[in-house]
Amino acid sequence: MTTLDTSNDLSVRKQTIARHFASAGDYDQHANIQQKVCQSLLTNITQTEQDSVLEVGAGTGQMTRLLAEHIQSPYWVINELCSEQAATLQSILPTAGIVIGDAETIDLKENHSLIISANAVQWFDDPLSFVTQSASRLRTGGQLVFSTFTPNNFLQIKALTGQGLYYPDIDKWQSTLVDACFENIKLSTQRFDLPFPTPYAILKHMKLTGVSTNQTQVKADNTQTFIWTKSRLRQFESDYWQHFSEEDETGKLVVNLTYEVLTVSAFKS
Repeated sequence: MTTLDTSNDLSVRKQTIARHFASAGDYDQHANIQQKVCQSLLTNITQTEQDSVLEVGAGTGQMTRLLAEHIQSPYWVINELCSEQAATLQSILPTAGIVIGDAETIDLKENHSLIISANAVQWFDDPLSFVTQSASRLRTGGQLVFSTFTPNNFLQIKALTGQGLYYPDIDKWQSTLVDACFENIKLSTQRFDLPFPTPYAILKHMKLTGVSTNQTQVKADNTQTFIWTKSRLRQFESDYWQHFSEEDETGKLVVNLTYEVLTVSAFKS
């Protein structure tokens, strides 16, 4: 199939996000939580035989690989923001149409029987708009399955720096799904507290999974730049040890980073 590349039309913010992920060459080695989430999403798909599947924000293809192995469909559309991933995604699903670009602004066709997105919607300018867009792209009875994160995600980083992406809470997702005429709505959360040897190791982990701690979105319509200085980094490390450290099972002192995942399944009525 052909690849449609609209990456030249990205906003400045989306260009920045794409660059961060393009430079995260070892993403799959460090994105263990994201891989677990993909496995969980797969179990939420009710039909293994589909007519048309749209994946939004495919990234390195963690979810795409699982779909290729377990879901049958004669028609696939795989969307990704970062053009560097096009060849990888095409190799996973050779018959798929690969659409590179901003899922919030480009045409991703209609009448799909399944729309799925793993760990991507939080990067939208308006995450909740994914629900209304999906409603227009799904056929009646089609399933929407996606994961994102809750306001508790990376709570330590937000507490110490005031920085963080805008994560709508579970009530906002529920009401948006209802307003978009979805039914059989299921929302669930799962928390993971990952231990690291130092606060600096946490920052490195975040960078390796495509998350910049320099430019973050604290409100849906407001992107701020956060500059690390030597003194700010020293203060961050000191505060992290003071507020978010504990002994592991061996008695060694570690610091934790929290992931809190929201998983959603719903059907278009």
